[in-house]
Amino acid sequence: MSSAELGFVLERRMRFERPLALASGASLAGYELVYETYGELNADRSNAVLICHALNASHHVAGVYAHEPSNRGWWDNMVGPGKAVDTNRFFVLGVNNLGSCFGSTGPKSRHEVSGRRWGPDFPLLTVEDWVRAQARLADALGIERFAAVMGGSLGGMQALAWSTLYPERLAHCVVIASTPKLSAQNIAFNEVARRAILTDPEFHGGRFYDFGVTPRRGLMVARMIGHITYQAGDVMAERFGRELTRQRSQYDFTYDIEFQIESYLRHQSDKFSQYFDANTYLLITRVLDYFDPAAAHGGDLSAALASARADFLVISFTSDWRFPPDRSREIVQALLANRLRVSYGEIDAPHGHDAFLLDDVRYHALVRSYFERVARTVGALPGAPPGVLPGALPSAPPSAPPSVQNAFAERLS
Repeated sequence: MSSAELGFVLERRMRFERPLALASGASLAGYELVYETYGELNADRSNAVLICHALNASHHVAGVYAHEPSNRGWWDNMVGPGKAVDTNRFFVLGVNNLGSCFGSTGPKSRHEVSGRRWGPDFPLLTVEDWVRAQARLADALGIERFAAVMGGSLGGMQALAWSTLYPERLAHCVVIASTPKLSAQNIAFNEVARRAILTDPEFHGGRFYDFGVTPRRGLMVARMIGHITYQAGDVMAERFGRELTRQRSQYDFTYDIEFQIESYLRHQSDKFSQYFDANTYLLITRVLDYFDPAAAHGGDLSAALASARADFLVISFTSDWRFPPDRSREIVQALLANRLRVSYGEIDAPHGHDAFLLDDVRYHALVRSYFERVARTVGALPGAPPGVLPGALPSAPPSAPPSVQNAFAERLS
């Protein structure tokens, strides 16, 4: 299915005047959220699916714009007519989070009182703050309960937070290539990326907008660090190896670009620095650092997830060393300890953390199978009673003890 079959999509905007209390103790008033929708909301508004985005993505989940037909949504291979998340059955909502640089109120926005861009004065946020803002948008759209909340990476953290903050407002929770908290190594990667931005001479303490400049060098280094960690070493070795650039047949003994991998990183990071906001990068990496729902429960993730009521699909990828399968299994174990219905798929794929964005037949078949079940649960299939379709991924029944975890996990290789 091509993205054109979804038709041209429209960006929408909604303003909220009531202050949003934040985890930091600050509050945000007079903010806007940008969003897109795909498919039709059914009569009882039970077929809505919320897609939560990761670090450098946005509300533009699927389809294309009439004025920009080359700009496909970041999960266009997953969401659309006849795709794994089928917009012929589901009403899909993509929201741009607060603090982003793609339309919702963030550091790049102008403060209503001062008229200056927020810059470094924009309050720090948490995953939970985002989820509460998303819930307000759902209220405004008349969506009391989502058929599913779904996300990969940082989006998976949001889906997990939805399951505990609003347990009665989602029937299914889909957590892909995610983690219940960042490791010390992941926080370290984020800190190095932030240092690259903060020490760029053009950063100007976050006030670079006033100087008409962008800390592009810092953003480029930050993006290079991220890009390296999102991919698996084997894939980079297969794609680039130690090949020199086409202009070279031997070493030039310089610090200029000599290897193809250097050229690739420079090209990708240069593009990134032209459209992404430096203050947003700082903010979102901090959001990642702060996420740790178990912290309020003495580090007990099972206790943190005790309020969840949804059915879960958790997916990991064997080559994802940023958020490895062990972290997904930790989520599964905590859910099973609470006697929740959990389906777990571990995909033996070589693409690293970025695998959740790519086309993998097994991965997409797994998501498709689960959403067939979701469709029956919410009546998105005409005349379909609630239940699990034949061939759908097995789930642990509510009465299953944690010891049966392996019986309800599937590794696809």
